[in-house]
Amino acid sequence: MTHHPDTPLPAADAPSPASEHIEPPRGAPGVGRLVGLDLARGLAVFGMYAVHVGPAPGQGVVIDSLMELAQGRSSALFAVLAGFAVALITGRRTPKTGRAGRQAVAKVIIRAVILVALGTALTMTGTPVVPILAFYGLFFLLVLPLRRLGAKPLALIAAGWALTGPPLLYLLKPVVGGRSFPTVGEADGLVSLFFTGGYPALTWVPFVIAGMAVARLDLAATAVRIRLAFSGVALAVAGYGGSWLALRLVPGAAAAVQADEAGSAMASMPSASSMASPSPGMAGVFGDSPAGLLVASPHSEATLSIVGNTGVAILVITACLAAMDAFPRLRRLARPVIAVGSMSLTAYVYHIVAIWLLDTGEATVQPLYVLLGFIASVTVLATLWSRFFQRGPLEWLMGRVTGIAARVH
Repeated sequence: MTHHPDTPLPAADAPSPASEHIEPPRGAPGVGRLVGLDLARGLAVFGMYAVHVGPAPGQGVVIDSLMELAQGRSSALFAVLAGFAVALITGRRTPKTGRAGRQAVAKVIIRAVILVALGTALTMTGTPVVPILAFYGLFFLLVLPLRRLGAKPLALIAAGWALTGPPLLYLLKPVVGGRSFPTVGEADGLVSLFFTGGYPALTWVPFVIAGMAVARLDLAATAVRIRLAFSGVALAVAGYGGSWLALRLVPGAAAAVQADEAGSAMASMPSASSMASPSPGMAGVFGDSPAGLLVASPHSEATLSIVGNTGVAILVITACLAAMDAFPRLRRLARPVIAVGSMSLTAYVYHIVAIWLLDTGEATVQPLYVLLGFIASVTVLATLWSRFFQRGPLEWLMGRVTGIAARVH
């Protein structure tokens, strides 16, 4: 997984929950609900860093496992958290209506335009990373018509989109981009954002809608959190386990996937045995065989991949929310990670600019100390900044610009 960020997010464009004021119900443990999302964002930032400047395999079982876990799942987590951002802006439990609703819509649109512009600027740096921000901006616009729906309709739409999006993308590939998708420096505007880029909307929007569905729930309720945790496990097992079984039970599927991998020399296409993680933006996400639609490795853009990654994202978010409520001491220990998550847009842009300044060429695999340096530097900067300011610098700027939405009547 070499060419990508939320992914989120990532891309990491979602506003800090504290800045969006999640109102806890009376008697509910509201503080954990605020910092829990920032903790999840902070972990996603570190996962994103691991993917972009992490070491090659062979660093030991623990480090190798962590690097593999970050592949694709950190950007999926960012995308799910982007759904939270839309819900927070437009009314988390009760969608805003009237003037407040129109202002919320304007705020999302302004945010989306800024993200597209910023993502385009980062892409122009020519780093060996496909920035997710422009894709995020498009995701915000695409899910905006769903802002008034409840959790169940949103979950059903996410499931339906996850089922139909990947096959449709497979069918459209020969029409919109041939069998080879563009790589770094080959973005092609809206076609890239919708179909051929590292995070095609056709297969990534389900993550955002799933995040909106989760945000609609009463996250302060223990019963809801337990159901979410079980749902996350079920989705992860269904996605990854279902792919494992399908590639072995569907006649010729494993051989077709292996043939695609060998024939096109695609590091992005996992073998049936190793399930190696693919990279977005590389040639032939599905390969030339429909069997690619059964693969659940990160960025395979297949339905089972979306299902499995959504399950992992829900588990991470639920665990972070519960842990911040249940363990005040852990909240203090995790404060540096929370600080990073509270300014995730700044942290995201920081690492892209740093990669550009370091001029790593086409290489994204770096020694372990480079990754540790990235994580340490952003953690120190975020911790120091948060001692004096509520928002990160880019988050503050985003808030100032989206403040224009207050003029909407």
